[in-house]
Amino acid sequence: MEDAISGAIADLCEALPAEVLRSPLGWEELRAWERRHGVVLPEPHRTFVAEIANGTDDGPPDEGGLLPVGEKPDSWAVWEADCWMSPEPFDGTGARVLDQPFPLEEEWQWEYDYYDDTRHASLLHQTYQHGSVLLGSDRPGEYWTLVVTGPQRGRVWWLRDGCAAPYADSPSDQSGSGFLYWVRDWHVGQGWWRAE
Repeated sequence: MEDAISGAIADLCEALPAEVLRSPLGWEELRAWERRHGVVLPEPHRTFVAEIANGTDDGPPDEGGLLPVGEKPDSWAVWEADCWMSPEPFDGTGARVLDQPFPLEEEWQWEYDYYDDTRHASLLHQTYQHGSVLLGSDRPGEYWTLVVTGPQRGRVWWLRDGCAAPYADSPSDQSGSGFLYWVRDWHVGQGWWRAE
C-alpha cells in the first residue's frame, strides 16, 4: 500500500508544477481537520494535502485551481442552477456534511428524470452537501468533488446543472485512484473525456 501511495504522490508531483503548489497542511493539522469532520480522506489525496500541497494557486479548474481541503469555490454560495428543479433552494452557504455518505452510486441525470419532489429533493441536496470534498470548479454550476464517505469513496464526481456523474476514468475497482487520474487529465487540459 505504501509503495502505491508513494508512486501516486510522485505522479501527482510530476503532474503539477511546483510554482503553483500551496503549502502543505501537515499531518497534525490534517488529522485535526479529519477529526472535526468525522472523516479520513482517501489516499493519495490525503498524503498529497498533508505533505505536498493543500491546493494550487493557479490552473484549471477555472475558478482558482485545486481548492484547499474543505474549501468551496467562490461561486458555490451564489450559483443559480437552471435545472435545480427542487422546491427548496440550494443553500450554498450551509455547512457541508462530510461524515454522511455520498448518496449516489451511478450517474443521475435528473433533468431527464421525471422529477418527484417528495423523492428527489432530499437526494439532490444530499448529492451536493454530503460525503465529499470539493476539488474545484470549471465554471459556476460545474463542480469537481472527491467522495470521502460511502461506497463511492475515493472516486471523483462531476456535479453540474441537471446531472451528477463519476469521472469517466476514475476506476471503481481501484479505491482512491480517482484523484490521481483526475489530476493527470486536468493538468494537461484533457478535460472530462479522455482520448482513447
